[in-house]
Amino acid sequence: MRYSGFLPRILGLSMQSTIFPLRAILSAFLMTLPLFTVQASGKAFIPADFQPPTLVETVDFIVKPLGPELMEVDYVAYMSSIEHLQKTFTRSTSWPHEGLDMEDALLDMQTEERRFQQRKSFAYAVLTPDGETELGCVYVYPSKKAGFDAVIRMWVTQEQYDLGFDATLYNWTQRWIDSAWPFESPAYPGRAISWSDWESVPDTG
Repeated sequence: MRYSGFLPRILGLSMQSTIFPLRAILSAFLMTLPLFTVQASGKAFIPADFQPPTLVETVDFIVKPLGPELMEVDYVAYMSSIEHLQKTFTRSTSWPHEGLDMEDALLDMQTEERRFQQRKSFAYAVLTPDGETELGCVYVYPSKKAGFDAVIRMWVTQEQYDLGFDATLYNWTQRWIDSAWPFESPAYPGRAISWSDWESVPDTG
């Protein structure tokens, strides 16, 4: 989950000075937030008989779930593009930032893996065909906004953005979600719908 810095920022804390146990508590708390609406509505995020993809291979890249085995390549990717991701993905200095370390990275990967296994959200690494380099990530989240049943987010590294891969990945992801997932109205905030319009959509319930 890529929002573990938001609560410390709200509380006026510095991530660089926050000790690891506190980071773990805050991150774990934040990762439950998107689930409350889904659970309260009594509707599962995905059907019980749907099996989320665990490996997608294309000519130019592969897509596989984030987990501890990808910790190092994931860390290298986002730490190489701190300013770029702050502007294009989180729209915040909370993530990524220079104070993140490998303990943070491991916690992140363990949480993403657990949420995938629990069918609560699905985070994927986009890797070179040999699996050695992460080009970006794709996230499939439940939606808290009325009229949408999923939220799709993605990022690519600064290098890949400069090479034009962001548009390639976005176009591919739209086709993948349409063909391989059971959603009727997925949202792509910041892309298919502007952030201002997205934030004005009322919450469910």
